[in-house]
Amino acid sequence: MLANNLAAGVVLLVSSAAALPTMSPLEYVKRAVSPGVIIQKCTNPGMLALAYDDGPYTYTSQLVDILDKGGAKGTFFWTGTLYGCIYNQANAVKKAFASGHQVASHSWSHQRMGSMNANQIRTEMTRVEDALVNLVGVKPAYMRPPYLDTGGQFLSTMKSMNYKVITNDIDSGDWNNRSPQQSQQEFQRAGAGGMGHIPLMHEVYPGTVNTLTPWLINWAKQNNLKLVTVAECLGDAQGMYQPGNFTPTTGPFRC
Repeated sequence: MLANNLAAGVVLLVSSAAALPTMSPLEYVKRAVSPGVIIQKCTNPGMLALAYDDGPYTYTSQLVDILDKGGAKGTFFWTGTLYGCIYNQANAVKKAFASGHQVASHSWSHQRMGSMNANQIRTEMTRVEDALVNLVGVKPAYMRPPYLDTGGQFLSTMKSMNYKVITNDIDSGDWNNRSPQQSQQEFQRAGAGGMGHIPLMHEVYPGTVNTLTPWLINWAKQNNLKLVTVAECLGDAQGMYQPGNFTPTTGPFRC
């Protein structure tokens, strides 16, 4: 009887496995990157995703040059109006995109979206979408919420809009007057092992651009880490933008 039960169990397992769709490991990873779900770190080891908030700003073009020289790809979570109108930084936006860096959303006006209703949240996101379509022809599929506020109707709205929600697993603390040297200690404390890191950094601070970023490029090389976009560190390089062809509106563009 026991032998018959075991045999039946084996047949059931084999039949169930045969009924499952065959997927490569990469496809399994891609399915794990779900819209409206908070993602804090990479799913691929050996990677570091340099991710910057609050721009575009005065230092964007310079930061792109530093990343390009170091063979690094970064992710820019941009706002519409926090540090001036995004359209006033059109050249820097186009330069970052043309260099192969990931452009993503940080909302239009950098407000706490956890306190907003769904319509207000949608407006914050669609205005950034419109700007990026007008400037570089794409709508982002990735975003990082201002103040990392994911409460209220925020996550359900992001899911309905097909946005992957990124936070962080390392905080550089540059927003809290932490020096680049103090920020470096946070990376050293986290270490280079395990799944890759997604840090919280801001491109609006010269210390982050001119001191911390070059140090991170060297630190990554010393630890055999590949410097990639957030989407790539999640095995989702093909999904960093919303699907479809988008037509820019007629200028002039204003915030």
